Amino acid sequence: MTTTPEAPTAASLMSTLPGHFYTDPEIFRQEQERVFESLWFCAVRAADLGKPGAFRTVQVGRESVLVTRSRSGELRAFLNICRHRGARLCTQEAGEVRRALQCPYHAWTYDLDGKLIAAPNLTKMPDVDRTAYGLVKVALREWLGYAWVCLADEPPSFEETVIGAAVERLGDAASIERYGTESLALGKRVTYDVRANWKLIVENFMECYHCATIHPELTDVLPEFADGFAAQYYVGHGASFGEEVSGFTVDGSPGFDRLPEVAEDQDRRYYAITIRPTVFINLVPDHVILHRMFPLAEDRTVVECDWLYAPEVVASGVDLTRSVELFHRVNEQDFEACERTQPAMASRAYRAGGVLVPTEHHIGLFHQWLADRLA
Repeated sequence: MTTTPEAPTAASLMSTLPGHFYTDPEIFRQEQERVFESLWFCAVRAADLGKPGAFRTVQVGRESVLVTRSRSGELRAFLNICRHRGARLCTQEAGEVRRALQCPYHAWTYDLDGKLIAAPNLTKMPDVDRTAYGLVKVALREWLGYAWVCLADEPPSFEETVIGAAVERLGDAASIERYGTESLALGKRVTYDVRANWKLIVENFMECYHCATIHPELTDVLPEFADGFAAQYYVGHGASFGEEVSGFTVDGSPGFDRLPEVAEDQDRRYYAITIRPTVFINLVPDHVILHRMFPLAEDRTVVECDWLYAPEVVASGVDLTRSVELFHRVNEQDFEACERTQPAMASRAYRAGGVLVPTEHHIGLFHQWLADRLA
């Protein structure tokens, strides 16, 4: 049974979601259906599928989704299910085929656009419509160099729900477009297996009340975070680098040249964006950090984090360690905090939930959004 958050207990304190929202398998099932399978989900970095036949499988809610590059070079997405008897078509997380996708069970074979092209004795079944029995297509859009998929029969507006989230945070679309994320190169990818509910990770990313406690390296670079106000608390605000800080690195040392289109007033600033339900975008002058969450259970979430740089920086082979290490430490610190919190969600002490202090009140909008989705 789902319930909405209680009314605030005092002017300074706002109630969170009740504890069972983070532990109840039934609520997680509802989230799979009404959130992950109904909204746009950032699935794959487009450059990971470099040539025709490359594919990657991702878990979106309860479905395995197959994203591949067609012979014409376009990205395509399908449910990873053979139309014959329902076998999983591709069992690997990533791979490459030469010309077609073949089911390992009965050898039904599909081209890279999803059409059924071959099967044992198929010529003796002339009434079989090869298009109708092709793979089930999934809506796909490309943005920021990533493939976003939506399982809904009628997907919501991408411009309103995805790009609109960036506009809502930054004030306009140009502010994120200047980073040229779609043309950046992958410098580092780290996958984290977090034993915590996906909402705890979202809530953590949205606030900085904890920053002075667990993020010493981050607050050294962004001193205002020590005051507890996250960048996302204000529309259009980017947290300023400290006066003695040269770059967004673990020790404040210089990073790399500013990305060419980044505006002067965006220099030496950090911007954070949450794109519901499962994407975090971090913008700094010389690189972009993008998190994609894959909620697998009510108490387990895989997070894939990409550090993206100008292509010439990656191609030069320069050491990225100090640049990557800052947010890698932030990730580890945050995820440890989420894992520390997860067991308490089942405690009687958290039965009615916790509270948000004023610098966290904007998280209440996320809670209300989720309650509306599940209502």
